[in-house]
Amino acid sequence: MKHIIGAKPPSDPKLAATPPSATWVEVDEDSAGQRLDNFLIRHLKGVPKTHVYRIIRSGEVRINKGRASADTRVEAGDVVRVPPVRISDRVAEKAERPAPAREFPILMEDEHLIAIDKPAGVAVHGGSGVSFGMIEQLRQARVQARFLELVHRLDRETSGILLVAKKRSALTHLQDQFRERETGKTYLALVTGTWPANKKVIDLPLHKYLQADGERRVRVTTADDPDGMRSITLVKVRSTIPARPAQGLPVMSLLEVTIKTGRTHQIRVHLASQGHAIVGDDKYGDFDLNKRLQRLGMKRMFLHAWRLQFNHPASGERVALNAELPPDLADFVPSA
Repeated sequence: MKHIIGAKPPSDPKLAATPPSATWVEVDEDSAGQRLDNFLIRHLKGVPKTHVYRIIRSGEVRINKGRASADTRVEAGDVVRVPPVRISDRVAEKAERPAPAREFPILMEDEHLIAIDKPAGVAVHGGSGVSFGMIEQLRQARVQARFLELVHRLDRETSGILLVAKKRSALTHLQDQFRERETGKTYLALVTGTWPANKKVIDLPLHKYLQADGERRVRVTTADDPDGMRSITLVKVRSTIPARPAQGLPVMSLLEVTIKTGRTHQIRVHLASQGHAIVGDDKYGDFDLNKRLQRLGMKRMFLHAWRLQFNHPASGERVALNAELPPDLADFVPSA
């Protein structure tokens, strides 16, 4: 059985067997400036991205009756032809089963953006084995909101500050700041061992690769690696936590980590490359220590997006936000 999305149903029941026709969708102000592929992905909820790109390449999608590419920007008033798209029962069932509505702790909100204190264990969006994420839940909780988009991302295990734009103009303005490194992003990370106080800058290129099982990994590489991306991390020691022999725990260091580049797993890999892996990191950490920590109640990676600075997309004023350590982390380092 196939379901059809994006089709205009026939008004006459006698024509029910007639092949469905395309729909014409007018672009509103909130969608102006969006790439065509992203516009369609939002419009054709539940349709796999591969299908979306296929109908664009085939020329079935038109803007003002003309062919367009995936990276074409739609403008307010444009009329987009959307062909009917057939999807499987499984995909249709998923599209009809929306994410459960949920609000999240808010650090700041106005008509342009929301700053959320994201809990650990919550994916920011659906995909990669996760049927829905924070942004889908937020949209369900705020069905009246015409526009809600992630400005940036945090790993599922990482807690802390996450920005959501409420207007397309705010989204592009804020994303430009992240791209041009005009934001200040500082995390709190607990690592194994005593971090050397004089080790303040890590400037090592990173290389992304896939393991045999298809899982994504990152490693430090050399400056002459053509696939290496320059990555800069600044480190400041906040406190040192003495060893706790009775619990089988070594000396640990609580660090303030500021990233000047936003590479995948940058903090995790940079710190681990110096012999001081993040506590609880299941990809680059000390696995034996992680098992002991889980028995003591520390069941996730100790990485928290603590501070974020940016220029407000409307006023231009500098905004500085802080999200203090959540209880599960704060209780583990009482001296912090």
